[in-house]
Amino acid sequence: MRDAFHEDLDSINQTLVEMSNLVSGAMSRATTALLTANLELAEEVIAEDDRVDAIQHELDNKTLDVMARQQPVASDLRNLVTSLRMSADFERMGDFAHHVARIARMRYPNKAVPEELAPTIQAMGDVAVALINKVTGLLQSRDIKVALEVERDDDEMDKLHRKLFEALLDEKWPHGTETAIDMTLLGRYYERCADHTVSISRRVYFLVTGEYAEKQS
Repeated sequence: MRDAFHEDLDSINQTLVEMSNLVSGAMSRATTALLTANLELAEEVIAEDDRVDAIQHELDNKTLDVMARQQPVASDLRNLVTSLRMSADFERMGDFAHHVARIARMRYPNKAVPEELAPTIQAMGDVAVALINKVTGLLQSRDIKVALEVERDDDEMDKLHRKLFEALLDEKWPHGTETAIDMTLLGRYYERCADHTVSISRRVYFLVTGEYAEKQS
């Protein structure tokens, strides 16, 4: 019974890794679609969001089934409950990639991002993908040093978010209200995606140590 239970845990964790890989690819392609006005790529990202949603539903159902069959306690129960929360994190991150792609589609054939802000948006996309990839490795290694690194790395996203808002608040902003709204939403999507990677890293830290990680500076 214990061997079967641990096989279930391994399978659940592997599915979380699969979700992480899918979300990483989606966010990377969504950013490319956004900055290059690539409608076909944007449509791919939008369509594939359903796959992430379906995997989440399947994973949650499996996790609840394991909980009902095995009636785990202590660390085993904590593992399963945490898996439910992490699958929700990944589902939301997939939604943010979907939202980025929708802005690209909505503004096609024009580029949604003004030329002078493209480097900032590209950097936000790069940081988001790097954080997701680090979380993918963390799910496999359970290395608490990596868990702490994720929170420190998130500071770069916060800096980029502030830089974007400084441009939007400039009295000489030349691009109108519609573009300002797009940039505000994009900044929020990337920033929230990064926040979810921090949430996952904290959950892994708690699973390994039984303690909550202190905020890194």
